Amino acid sequence: MPENKTIATTEPVSAYLAAITDPQRRADCAQLQQLMQDITGCEAKMWGAGIVGFDQYHYRYDSGREGEMCITGFSSRKNDISIYLVVSGETQEQLLAQLGKHKMGKACLSVRRLADIQLPVLRQLIADSVDAARLRYPA
Repeated sequence: MPENKTIATTEPVSAYLAAITDPQRRADCAQLQQLMQDITGCEAKMWGAGIVGFDQYHYRYDSGREGEMCITGFSSRKNDISIYLVVSGETQEQLLAQLGKHKMGKACLSVRRLADIQLPVLRQLIADSVDAARLRYPA
């Protein structure tokens, strides 16, 4: 089986953030870093070349593939900031309706900038996802 490409690295998160050229995007990502650190109680670390992740869990698919991944994190993409919500909390749908301008995939919330959304709602979405992930994937 091929090795996982997205693994924790020792690259500094500060270098990743410093490389974000748009000052508002850089500030939003720094704010997300602090928010996720407060929620998880874990320091940020790089996962692959482009994900700032917090905490981790072990997964195993029915196919036998397994690995480690961050419980939550974010990535500055070309047009949006991707926020990774590994497990949906029980109130995710209601919270998303209150969040503001966003797009939601299976486990990836995309926002253009933090000013477009309600930060207390985002905090709750992330906290619920982290709590649900820790229950589903105990350490």
